Amino acid sequence: MKTLFHIGRYALFIKRVFERPERGKVYWRLFIDEAYKLGVNSLGIIIIISGFMGMVITIQTASQIEGGWIPPYTVGYTTRQSIILEFSPTMLALILAGKIGSNIASELGTMRVTEQIDALEIMGINSAGYLVFPKIIAFMFIMPFLVMLSMFVGIYFGYVICELSNIITPAQYIYGVQDDFRPFDIVYALTKSVVFAFIITTISAYHGYYASGSALEVGKASTRAVVFSSIVVLIFNYLITQMLLT
Repeated sequence: MKTLFHIGRYALFIKRVFERPERGKVYWRLFIDEAYKLGVNSLGIIIIISGFMGMVITIQTASQIEGGWIPPYTVGYTTRQSIILEFSPTMLALILAGKIGSNIASELGTMRVTEQIDALEIMGINSAGYLVFPKIIAFMFIMPFLVMLSMFVGIYFGYVICELSNIITPAQYIYGVQDDFRPFDIVYALTKSVVFAFIITTISAYHGYYASGSALEVGKASTRAVVFSSIVVLIFNYLITQMLLT
């Protein structure tokens, strides 16, 4: 019953978030601020993680094909497919669920326990829409760009490690990256990224918005936001893959 209660309250929360805003210009400024905070401030961790993952996938693949039975360009092909289909859209979403999800939940939770949200309600402002709607739209807008950056960085650093270590020649790696490329794979990855961005922001905002009690409860709300966001991301990863790739 508790699960059904949260599902119902979450649905009503989303309805409130997407009600018509009072002043569109205010929401536009908030959208710009949130896009910078959620997107630009995440560039560092995205570049570092994607770069190292690209190198690791390349090295691991090369170590598995030693012996001459599998052509060396398979390394580039495997790195490209692994990064585009799964790492950049899904693993990146799980990482950002921890960074951005906890940030959103703690921010809204702090506003709830310090009665700032109550003050907005008293002034006649739709607090859910004012505080959450710009975050959802901003992250859904910026997430595909973060995923594409992650793809480029991961594949490029795979090339760099080929240059530095000579596990295969750079020409073989590039040939593998270009081999049998399907543009739909990019569409699939970006579709997942938009859905995951919506999941992370709405679930995290929900847990923060309905936090109550003390600062300890805000911390618990942040933890729940990360856990439930990650679980739902994995569930929808399976569902989207089943619908688009089978």
